[in-house]
Amino acid sequence: MDGSYRRGGGGGGSAPRSVEDIYKDFRARRSAILRALTHDVEEFYAQCDPDKENLCLYGYANEAWEVALPAEEVPTELPEPALGINFARDGMNRRDWLALVAVHSDSWLVSVAFYYAARLIRNDRKRLFGMMNELPTVYEVVSSARQSKERDRSGMDSSSSRNKLPAKHTSDVARVENNIKEADEGYDEDDGDHSETLCGMCGGIYNADEFWIGCDVCERWYHGKCVKITPAKAESIKQYKCPSCSSRPRQ
Repeated sequence: MDGSYRRGGGGGGSAPRSVEDIYKDFRARRSAILRALTHDVEEFYAQCDPDKENLCLYGYANEAWEVALPAEEVPTELPEPALGINFARDGMNRRDWLALVAVHSDSWLVSVAFYYAARLIRNDRKRLFGMMNELPTVYEVVSSARQSKERDRSGMDSSSSRNKLPAKHTSDVARVENNIKEADEGYDEDDGDHSETLCGMCGGIYNADEFWIGCDVCERWYHGKCVKITPAKAESIKQYKCPSCSSRPRQ
């Protein structure tokens, strides 16, 4: 893939200028990075060959991701991701390496967004950051998915996380859907991916056709199937703690 595609962001249009367009670009790039580090993690891991030259992880405005060499021109048209992520792959624990890539990716996503936002007025920049900050970071999503997989492999009893759900759960699910729709007002009407809300377990994007639950402690949301909660079971549960919060020792 050529450098112009990378620098242009993969969207095929002009650079975003409004708060809403910059936020949309941020969400799309973030979704791409999350896919690389969760759903496509095996492919991503294989592409980060330590024997290759300095490699970067790019997320594009069309929600595609790519492991590639950095742009050659100096200065670059857009801020560049962390350079040489492949070199540390085999020298670190895999989960720690993925967490490190996630942290650097969060930094890059913010830098690209505020590169576009440089010409916004102060209040618009503040509003943009507030919108971005409502989303969990890539690091938070990757770490949550990693912890859940570790608990599954170790066979830990997660029964405590399966028998607590807010009494207001049914109305909460409906409210989350409404909140997502309200947040999307002013964006393109065909932008229905609701990527503001991601499953804290698998990183999947909210889908109104699926059953979701919210944790009373950390306030993250999860697919019911990811934490093994059914709608029928939810009706008899008063308070819900997600697997991550349930495994934490009491203070």
